[in-house]
Amino acid sequence: MKEDSRIRRIFAPLASRKVRVALATVAASYAAQIGLHVNDDMMYTILGVGVSLILGIAHEDAGRNISSGATGPPNPRPSTDEVR
Repeated sequence: MKEDSRIRRIFAPLASRKVRVALATVAASYAAQIGLHVNDDMMYTILGVGVSLILGIAHEDAGRNISSGATGPPNPRPSTDEVR
């Protein structure tokens, strides 16, 4: 039972769309650096798209919190129902 809770704690951040986009961006940039022979412009494009997506998701979350009348900081661990 302890091990199950440890595994859940390790994988809990993956419920966040921002974390998944960040991991995909980092994985793509490492793959490009290691073996895909991608030029610098493509690397900046990969990183730029990742950052843009993360900022867009944060903006969307902020708009959702304002429209729902939330006064405090957003819930740091969204339920899986909130993740698209």
